[in-house]
Amino acid sequence: MPTERNPNPTVYPILLVISIAHLINDSLQAVIPASYPILRDSLHLSYTQLGLITFILYFSSSVMQPFVGAFADTRPTPYILPSGMLLSLFGMLGLAYAPGYVAVLCSVILVGTASAMFHPEGARIAYLAAGSKRGFAQSLFQVGGNAGSAMAPLMTALIFYPFGQKGAVWFTLVAAAGAALQMWVARWYKDRLLLSSRGTKSKSDAEGVNVQQQRVVGAIVVIILIAFARSLFGSSVGTYFVFYLMEQFRMSVPEAQMYIFLYAGAGIVGTFLGGPLSDRIGRKAVMLLSVLGAAPFGILLPYAGELWLYPLLMMLGLINHSSFSVTVVYVQELVPGKIGMVSGLITGLAFGMGAIGTVVVGAMIDLTSLSAVIVACTFMPLFGVIGFLLPSDRKFRNRPEGMESKA
Repeated sequence: MPTERNPNPTVYPILLVISIAHLINDSLQAVIPASYPILRDSLHLSYTQLGLITFILYFSSSVMQPFVGAFADTRPTPYILPSGMLLSLFGMLGLAYAPGYVAVLCSVILVGTASAMFHPEGARIAYLAAGSKRGFAQSLFQVGGNAGSAMAPLMTALIFYPFGQKGAVWFTLVAAAGAALQMWVARWYKDRLLLSSRGTKSKSDAEGVNVQQQRVVGAIVVIILIAFARSLFGSSVGTYFVFYLMEQFRMSVPEAQMYIFLYAGAGIVGTFLGGPLSDRIGRKAVMLLSVLGAAPFGILLPYAGELWLYPLLMMLGLINHSSFSVTVVYVQELVPGKIGMVSGLITGLAFGMGAIGTVVVGAMIDLTSLSAVIVACTFMPLFGVIGFLLPSDRKFRNRPEGMESKA
């Protein structure tokens, strides 16, 4: 008997290209903080002005994502992807030749807006190209972004120090390459929309997940809170733990940064492994394992010696980031007709709020002490216990894609 052809196969070339596009997008966004040492000296900026740049970057790139996603849900626009990358190109040009602070802010808004345009639609394309491997697809997509964000220190060392502020002009070539890649993806996306528009609405889509609307909203709120707490914990470790190491163990900056690099590197691996694992054992199970499994390693951090910090940070990064992509897939499958909006809520709003919340953590350090706040932060993963309130994803995991009915 001939094997029945899978109507929704995994489209690996699209997944690979959208992951590379994510790397390019987030590496261009990482250019902004990487340029801070140079901008501070060349334009004589204060730390307050640098902080405002960070706020504008996070607001434009993260908080706006749910609104961009909601618009794309009602009016799918494939060519929004290369258009956003062209905005980044102009943002890089503006940053390279900015004569003053206002011009820098305008350039940052361009780059942030481009990122907000990319993420919801990028997550949607990963969902559409995933077939039955939605966890794997979202993990591959998110790993590209994580790798791009991690390039900031390299940019500072290899580009901005040798070439100064005008070194940003080199990234216009990267943006141009990204626009070409995303143009190819946009054509596939457009063809997919035309194909799906010929189909009929799925009954399961019309009925949703057969879960009461109130429970769906409640589940999304819980997911946002978990993502916010996890993002705040990760941002706090990445931002302030290096100072804790320098204070407690008298480490030099390069020595302390090696520990943070280990945590970030393990996080990239964890992001990639979490998605495929969720395809096997379920999204909720991986989320609970991630947040609660990270708690013991986090709590032990302030009491570990220099040697034990290596395995602790490695395990913490690996486990804590394993649900990074899984939370996105969970809400996508929960509300299939609102892929862009819910993706923006998780990848944009929740993670962006977590990063902005790091400012509050810094203020708490100023009011109390570094060691006291670090100890308090290590208990954040325990907040993930609210994940037990989430409905099981077995009811909607293998449901057909719901996006087509909206397209």
